[in-house]
Amino acid sequence: MSQNPRLFLSPPHMGGHEPEFVQQAFASNYIAPLGPMVDAFEREFAAVVGLPHCLALASGTAATHLALRHLGVQPGDEILASTLTFIGSVTPATFERATLAFVDCDEATWNMDPTLLEQALAEGAKRGKLPKAVIPTDLYGLPCDLPRIRAICDCHGVPVICDSAE
Repeated sequence: MSQNPRLFLSPPHMGGHEPEFVQQAFASNYIAPLGPMVDAFEREFAAVVGLPHCLALASGTAATHLALRHLGVQPGDEILASTLTFIGSVTPATFERATLAFVDCDEATWNMDPTLLEQALAEGAKRGKLPKAVIPTDLYGLPCDLPRIRAICDCHGVPVICDSAE
């Protein structure tokens, strides 16, 4: 019986500079929670994406939670998310006691279907109750159709929190 080679979802990779960076962190005496390397990362990342500021957090879950808090999500507010997602994408909504509703995925990317999102937002507008936010998720190296999702949400004034942590 022949063995099939393993296909890892996310194989570990080291580029070669990691020992040097670890040594720099030890030498600076900033192992946690913050320090000059995190400050430099935030500045450089903000410059690359063209924003005035960037905030590095411990996880995508923490980032989503902070975004929901920033938006003022309250108990009972509705949050739309993709049916195929990671638990960390949606648990922050439960931390704020928001109500989750799910939008099904498209067959090509397995990510939130923009057409179904558009229908859900149109139905919410008819009811006079739009969601407080939409959380699409990029999964398995396949990004959601963020430009289309943002355009749809912009038409309804609904913020988008894209979880690209995976």
